[in-house]
Amino acid sequence: MKYFITGATGYIGQQLTEQLVAGGHEVHALYRSEKKTGGLPKEGVHLFKGDLLDPDSLKKAVKGTDAVFHVAAFAKPWAKDDQTFYRLNVDGALNVFHAALEAGVSKIVFTSTAGVISPSKDGVPSDETTPRWVEHFTHYERSKAKAEKEVQKLVSKEGLEIITVNPTRVYGPGLLSDSNGVTRMVKMYLEGKFRLIPGDGSSIGNYVYIDDVVEGHLKAMEKGRPGERYILGGDNASFNEFFQLLAQVTGKEQRLFKIPIPVINFAARLMEIRADLTNKDPLLTPPWVRKYLYNWQLSTEKAERELGYQPTPLPEGLRKTVEWLVGVGSRE
Repeated sequence: MKYFITGATGYIGQQLTEQLVAGGHEVHALYRSEKKTGGLPKEGVHLFKGDLLDPDSLKKAVKGTDAVFHVAAFAKPWAKDDQTFYRLNVDGALNVFHAALEAGVSKIVFTSTAGVISPSKDGVPSDETTPRWVEHFTHYERSKAKAEKEVQKLVSKEGLEIITVNPTRVYGPGLLSDSNGVTRMVKMYLEGKFRLIPGDGSSIGNYVYIDDVVEGHLKAMEKGRPGERYILGGDNASFNEFFQLLAQVTGKEQRLFKIPIPVINFAARLMEIRADLTNKDPLLTPPWVRKYLYNWQLSTEKAERELGYQPTPLPEGLRKTVEWLVGVGSRE
């Protein structure tokens, strides 16, 4: 089969492309910069230069394909213009969907985020149907939530078979980009450069190994139900548990300091002010810090039941990640 992939040069998209090509499929890969295409397979990939906001380039790229993976997104913590999130993540997604519709391609897997799922409460993991009991924290989350609403309209009115997947905190080998922040944190821990834990360390998140995310995309394309969304996650762990496990896996028990959330929020606000003045991306913004006040225990039961999704346990995923990082370091 032939697949059109947006975001093919990104963390998830690149490895998804590799898996498809390895399976004997062809990929039409959308890219914006030639220098980012170096990591893509040389065989089985047809490159199409374009942009989510350029409908003509999308129409050329999707032509002749059988299905679409829309992975590309603007997922940074900050933008000079907040509307950038909505132009790229909502308008851009609609451009992809309409290009597919015009080309007669109905099967689409749309990569959203678990950030649109509700935080958990009272120790009960949230799932795809848990009512959101707090507002979304960031423009990224709000833009993705809005895009998901547009998906529902297109499924019901236009007959597009769009399946949404919601990855949690992705980690593992691959590009050390903004989308791979957890692995970058692990790398810094190995180097003795990561020393801080947000708050008292009890905040819970869900961590998913990159191979599972890629496999989840493939299984969603194969078995997912149009109009449904599937959490692609792994183990739930607090920051304290995560770093205790990391110490066991690496054999390095770094001294870590717990920083009160108000202190982190103040620092994030200073970073945001500097970003506004210099146009340099901040590491954090106050809305992202506020997320640490909540727990994000999530359930993958629906994906396991309907897709045959099987997440990698966190200890195993971290071990593979550390082995990869050590191997990369030895080659540098």
